[in-house]
Amino acid sequence: MTVALITGASSGIGLATARAFLGAGIAVVAVARDPEKLRRMEADSAVLGAELATLAVDVTEDDGPRRAVACAIERFGRLDHLVNNAGIGSPKPVHETDDETLDAFLGLMLRAPFRLCREALRHFGDEATIVNVSSTYALVGGLRGGAYSAAKGGIDALTRHLACQYGASGIRSNAVAPGVIPTPMTLHRLEDEGFRRMNIDMTPAPSMGRAEDVAEAILFLSSRRSRFINGQVLAVDGGWSSTRFLSEAALTAERTFVDPGFSHSGRRGEEAE
Repeated sequence: MTVALITGASSGIGLATARAFLGAGIAVVAVARDPEKLRRMEADSAVLGAELATLAVDVTEDDGPRRAVACAIERFGRLDHLVNNAGIGSPKPVHETDDETLDAFLGLMLRAPFRLCREALRHFGDEATIVNVSSTYALVGGLRGGAYSAAKGGIDALTRHLACQYGASGIRSNAVAPGVIPTPMTLHRLEDEGFRRMNIDMTPAPSMGRAEDVAEAILFLSSRRSRFINGQVLAVDGGWSSTRFLSEAALTAERTFVDPGFSHSGRRGEEAE
């Protein structure tokens, strides 16, 4: 039996990932802040055939990462897979971001994963894996990315360092970069028509991605099927970040393009009269 520690495991991509691992016969330590969600998760996951332990803890707390890893060791005696998934959404551009928000984003999505990796490395054996959940906002600029993009960009760099530093010891480190997946964290954004069109009209896929799609990628990168994949960031976004696709509706939409080299009078570099 192998053991996986998954953060942010009580909803969205984290919950789908926990279910995928349990279904594959991997014991799971599910870490999240909300004890009630974890209790519901335990009840719902009882039929999946593998052992599940839950821990309600804030991984940004000073002792959060230590407690999470200790839970795996105390319950199962080992740790083989770490999935750093916990995150927050609703980012703002740099000029709208205060220091408190910056610290919150970096604390949860970069500092906590760094510290969890450090704790896990003390217990990993051969063929251990780390999968960090990044974002397409680290692959492309991303409107309104701000502190979110900075944290996810840091996760990508951390992933590559881990792969280089510890790969020769049999520890593989990769990341997945989901596009916008309908989860409790993104549903309110998807109510905005502009945000929906930006994602749907620019994705060469017949439907939006699901949390299960990301979970399957994480499971693959945590398995021996990916034994020679290390230091990679895998976009799970239907082609959104790697193509310049536009739907037929977007291609035929009316739009006025203003050349910044011309004034409204039609004369380059002159003020309109």
